[in-house]
Amino acid sequence: MEFQKDNTFFTGRLKSVTYAFKGALKLITTEHSIMVQFSLGILMTIAGFYFGITATQWLFQTMAIGLVMSIEGLNTAVEKIADFIHPNYHERIGFIKDIAAGAVFFAALTAIAIGLIIYIPILF
Repeated sequence: MEFQKDNTFFTGRLKSVTYAFKGALKLITTEHSIMVQFSLGILMTIAGFYFGITATQWLFQTMAIGLVMSIEGLNTAVEKIADFIHPNYHERIGFIKDIAAGAVFFAALTAIAIGLIIYIPILF
């Protein structure tokens, strides 16, 4: 498939959104780490409705879910590129992949902290 740039504003944006949607679907349907994060996001959304969290809490929870999903997607892209460039184990590639995974770890810790701040007062 050859990519041709579309210089018109509307159709160019529509194509971009279509590619982004396809990418999101590929992540959710093929990558186990994203499947887990997506499932947790759905569970937390259900919990938000169940416990009737405030609008501000929704903002923080939504941002936390989006942060983790976004960084996880970037981590997956880094891993795929690294594996494509150097399919066999290489110390430098391993280092790069570890750094990308570390970014996910920081995002996940942030999301956990936000979840605890929201739900501990509600549960206790």
